Amino acid sequence: MGYVSTAAHVGRSQVLGIIPIATVKGNFAGKTVGEELRVPTMQNRTWKMLDNSDGFIALLGGIGTLEENFQITSWA
Repeated sequence: MGYVSTAAHVGRSQVLGIIPIATVKGNFAGKTVGEELRVPTMQNRTWKMLDNSDGFIALLGGIGTLEENFQITSWA
């Protein structure tokens, strides 16, 4: 996702990184290009992604990526 968000940012697109607070303690916070929004839970992250996006793409990932993709698809 880092390469995709960087390319979008360089192309002058708006980039919003939505990060659960639990991952702030890890290595992810502060490395977002564009704006960074911290939310309390993964559920809040998914809602904020739905509220702030025009479209979605799913890159290779694991079970969590599939789960988020199915949530977004069913809520849209």
